[in-house]
Amino acid sequence: ALIRGCNPRPGAAFSNSQPEYVVPDVFVKRTESGWSVEINPASVPRIRVNQTYAGLVTRAADYASLRGQLQEARWLVRSLEIRHDTLLRVAMSIVERQVDFFERGEEAMKPMVLKDIADASEMHESTISRVTTGKYMHTPRGIIEFRYFFSSHVAGADGTDVSSVAIRARIRKLIADEEAGKPYSDSQLAQELSGEGIKVARRTVAKYRESLGSGSSSERRQAALRAPA
Repeated sequence: ALIRGCNPRPGAAFSNSQPEYVVPDVFVKRTESGWSVEINPASVPRIRVNQTYAGLVTRAADYASLRGQLQEARWLVRSLEIRHDTLLRVAMSIVERQVDFFERGEEAMKPMVLKDIADASEMHESTISRVTTGKYMHTPRGIIEFRYFFSSHVAGADGTDVSSVAIRARIRKLIADEEAGKPYSDSQLAQELSGEGIKVARRTVAKYRESLGSGSSSERRQAALRAPA
């Protein structure tokens, strides 16, 4: 009776704003020939120049102002087309470089910076930064922000770089698979990663672990002891 009398939406007393849902800008799908990227039609403004009215604008002096406005309208439509083309090219470059992530998950994420995509798409880094800000792709692994694919990296034992996203995913898996009541310390996690060819300092492991919302080894041990058998 007490539970039935509670407000199921207690947050409504503090805010009544409508939720804002993320609308993906592109769709990433697996096809028989590989991974495809398509622009989400719902994110594309449906703007066009009415050719009937455009045809009424002549070269007469009385139409000078209208000719200027018509030219601006055409440039706006063209700019939007270029924007969508740029967005698609950037998304395709990201998917092509991170195909292992789409195939196997976070642990296969490759290190990537803006310059990598700028070189692949033959654009300036500032353009890539602008295009990827606040943009999302709908994938079989969920809706992912473009910026998620850009991360810092750590040098591996074989000379190749390892993405910080992949390292965090590996730490998450190690913690999930650790023996109950005997959790890994940050030093032990660093040793496990080192054994896999990923040399990461203990303090870096601690930073990544905290970013995952995982407590220290002592906190995890206490949680395991409190857990019902």
